[in-house]
Amino acid sequence: MDAFLDTVSRSAEQLLGRASGPLHFRLFIMPIVVTILAIRAHLKDVREDHPIDLGAFLKDPIERQRLLKSGLKDFGRVFIIACVLDTTYQILVLKAFYPVQMLIVAVACAIVPYFLVRGPILRLAHCLRLRLSGAAGTSTPAARSDSESPVKEESAVE
Repeated sequence: MDAFLDTVSRSAEQLLGRASGPLHFRLFIMPIVVTILAIRAHLKDVREDHPIDLGAFLKDPIERQRLLKSGLKDFGRVFIIACVLDTTYQILVLKAFYPVQMLIVAVACAIVPYFLVRGPILRLAHCLRLRLSGAAGTSTPAARSDSESPVKEESAVE
């Protein structure tokens, strides 16, 4: 039991020590980059009228696949970079490699910020879009009826 407590204590100390050691900038830069990527991805999804709520993820397998691909594309590279940077830190400073600590840091730097930003940004962008489209008097593509479809208007003109 003492060995386990020593391991947990050492791991906590090493994880907290990353905030002041070499390469500590990654703990600030990575979440900012992931936040920007999340905002960009969600604004794109709002423009394309893709549902991005948990219900769509759980109920629709096609939407689930699209959301997973989008998420992996958005933060996958940043997650890999976070893993590489933390591995470099461990080798330079700790003179050892602890894969669980690397995963904890990478998840904290890449995945957590993405999902924390995801919901609020989506709701804000959706509300702004509804407000702007209501103010301009235009309807969203999802609200158009078949008779208002631009494709049918073009074919009627020909």
